[in-house]
Amino acid sequence: MASTILSKLERLDRRWIFLLVALSVLLPLIFPLRIPLQTSASTQAYYDEIEKLPEGSVVLVSTDFDPGSKAELYPMTEATIRHMFRRNLKIVIFSLWPAGPPLTELALQKVIAERGNDKVQGVDYVNLGYKDGREAVIVELGRSFKEAFPLAYNGTPVGEIPIMQNVENYASFPLFCNISVGYPGTKEYVQYAQSRFNITMISGAGAVSVPEFSAYLQSGQLKGMLSGIAGCAEYEQLLNHPALALTFMDAQSAGHVLIVVMILIGNVVYFMTRKKKG
Repeated sequence: MASTILSKLERLDRRWIFLLVALSVLLPLIFPLRIPLQTSASTQAYYDEIEKLPEGSVVLVSTDFDPGSKAELYPMTEATIRHMFRRNLKIVIFSLWPAGPPLTELALQKVIAERGNDKVQGVDYVNLGYKDGREAVIVELGRSFKEAFPLAYNGTPVGEIPIMQNVENYASFPLFCNISVGYPGTKEYVQYAQSRFNITMISGAGAVSVPEFSAYLQSGQLKGMLSGIAGCAEYEQLLNHPALALTFMDAQSAGHVLIVVMILIGNVVYFMTRKKKG
């Protein structure tokens, strides 16, 4: 019996393994497992910085990414907006990447719809849209938002938007959140604005950027950070609102478990077959 099983496993068509891997990733996306995660210190700090702000505070958010990194950074944008609205904070949001504003608007409208459309554009939030200029814009925002962004994303003059009436520069915001991967992004904000304008800053960072940005976290230049999709999943867990990131982590974990099991079975079959032949 054992010999027959070993023989079948040894000759197993690899396409069955491919099918199992595909199912192990697909099924958790359809039927989430909700595997509990241990919250990292950087994710907890990111959550705490938003949580401690007084209700009604106006916060600044920059979403610097495009569809190429949407799978990782869009869930962060959605979760951050959800948390800020839950805390009854007002949001001024913009992007230094041309593809950022439509993705930002998508996240805003989804979260607002979840809440029963209780947030008013121009009063509770504003999407200022895209501004070209990279580091020059980062520095300019330390002087005047209204000159850097004369019009909002929907074409409304910024001077006519209620939420912008008391906004002058970075000093008008108790917290700045940058969600980014690549250039320009968190690195440029830290280098050109954080120390110069004394900004309290948190970051949602793509996994590829985490090793570099960890130094900013340790120095205190960043007060908190979401580290890739895993950090976002931890954040969703803290918010008690499972969404995209937790679902992605379920699929990734299931795939990893299956691969480990397959490696163990392959080694067992190899050594037992070699022993039998010996």
